Amino acid sequence: MLDAAGVVYEAVPAHLDEAAMTARMVESGEEPREIGRALAHAKAQSVSAHYPGRWVVGSDSMVSVDRTLFDKPRSRDEAAEHLRQFSGKVIVLDSSVSLVRDGEIVDWASDDAHLEVRALSDAFIESYLDAEWPAIAACVGCFRIEGRGVQLFESIVGCHFTILGMPLLPLLGMLRKLGMSVA
Repeated sequence: MLDAAGVVYEAVPAHLDEAAMTARMVESGEEPREIGRALAHAKAQSVSAHYPGRWVVGSDSMVSVDRTLFDKPRSRDEAAEHLRQFSGKVIVLDSSVSLVRDGEIVDWASDDAHLEVRALSDAFIESYLDAEWPAIAACVGCFRIEGRGVQLFESIVGCHFTILGMPLLPLLGMLRKLGMSVA
């Protein structure tokens, strides 16, 4: 997304135990949006510690159905199970972005999208996974909206970029506000 938007950046992985952080927050009753926001902040702050004086962007997205969080499927069978659980329900995708400098959160934004999944038959799920697995293994919602994943849905309410994984429009606004050229 950043490439397509003309943003010059360097990708640096944050070394966090996201699973442990998420589990602690779920246990304490935090909402998915708050968990995504905390992970975005933590990622940016973690990387920022190694790049003094540099602007660092962190982002994270949470997928939930009926307040139950879902993670990336670890196997095709787990992807099929996720899709069965999504069938006929609304996926809520909460996405956050954090802008940090010298460990300090300077700005942040969150956005959500609501994706109504149509009733999915076992035959459709198998056919879909035949076509999309393993490409969707890295996708929390088991879909790529820009591909066959669009066939999962009855309706979608939300920003395209949020669905792709980051509230890009607010981030571009933050960068412009700071006087950074984004294109």
